Amino acid sequence: MRARPDDEFWMARALDLAERGRGETNPNPMVGCVIVKGGRLVGQAWHRRAGAPHAEVLALEQAGTRARGATLYVNLEPCAHQGRTPPCAPRLAAGGLRRVVVAARDPNPAVDGRGLARLRRSGITVTTGVMESDALLLNEPFFVAVGRRRPFVLLKAALTLDGKIATRDGDSKWITSPAQRREARRLRRLHDAVAVGIGTVLADDPRLLPRPAVHRPFHRIVFDADLRLPPDSRLARSARRSPVWAICVRPDALRRRRLEALGVLVVSARGRGGRVSLPWALGEMRRRGIWSVMVEGGSELLGSFLSQRLLDQVALFRAPLLLGGRQSRPAFGGPEPSRVADALRLTRRSPLLGRERAAEAAPPADDVLFDVWYPAR
Repeated sequence: MRARPDDEFWMARALDLAERGRGETNPNPMVGCVIVKGGRLVGQAWHRRAGAPHAEVLALEQAGTRARGATLYVNLEPCAHQGRTPPCAPRLAAGGLRRVVVAARDPNPAVDGRGLARLRRSGITVTTGVMESDALLLNEPFFVAVGRRRPFVLLKAALTLDGKIATRDGDSKWITSPAQRREARRLRRLHDAVAVGIGTVLADDPRLLPRPAVHRPFHRIVFDADLRLPPDSRLARSARRSPVWAICVRPDALRRRRLEALGVLVVSARGRGGRVSLPWALGEMRRRGIWSVMVEGGSELLGSFLSQRLLDQVALFRAPLLLGGRQSRPAFGGPEPSRVADALRLTRRSPLLGRERAAEAAPPADDVLFDVWYPAR
């Protein structure tokens, strides 16, 4: 059935509600729902956190008997499978709704049209595709992770205008402004995990926690081939507060026991040339329920993801500084291409929206917190 004149108005409200769950629903997508009858709102809700009731069920409960003959708007196809919560589609089918309007189909193989089919079999009129682009961008990591069968990968770097992240001696405090650093911590909470190399841990002893804090598990992952993570590091000492992984190839048995006693998850990885296999590591993350990861550095880890083209988005926090010098550390290390044609070209436009357009870099400015780019595949 075709969309109606007021469908976008109500779907926009559902999308606004979904946004309220940002940072807390992971690894579930953000979902908002409204129920309208006679042009009036009779129920609304959003998915608050993974494992909690879904938005559609909460809105239906709020509407009560007023749901009969009403129209329900939701930004993602209602589920039809048993997960941590019961399926939504059968509840909606029994709720007496006349019509359901959905922004985007759920690509998860456990759903993928089954929810829509269940509603149609019950006699409910179903309209899809209303504000679909907005719905895709809202849950971009979720859609990408399902399609690529690995976590969505964001590469984040804080760099000078000449592409440096530290001096030759490793000093990097502080390249970016306090506002940019606050935004970087906020950006973490949009993902299931943050990942760094062991060099960053040894140099900075970070905690890698998001701000504001999240109530769900937030995973902090260290690529650490030789398992050098110090047991007295802030990461190891806080592992019971928020999960910490150490992905290694050649773990020292005593170090492993000490770290595991602190609650660190030591993951023995496949490796090549003494380094952790990134495709294997991403597959292991996905298998263990991580759908999106923010890779923060250092230079060698970012360069490895770049050279293997294992990225979906790039966030560059640019500072109005110039370091210069040949030994200042670049944001992206690793192998150097011999031709410009081998460079990774970027675009501003998400591939979820279809045709891509050429990127045009914004001029540097003090008030630019960060730029977001996508690989021009």
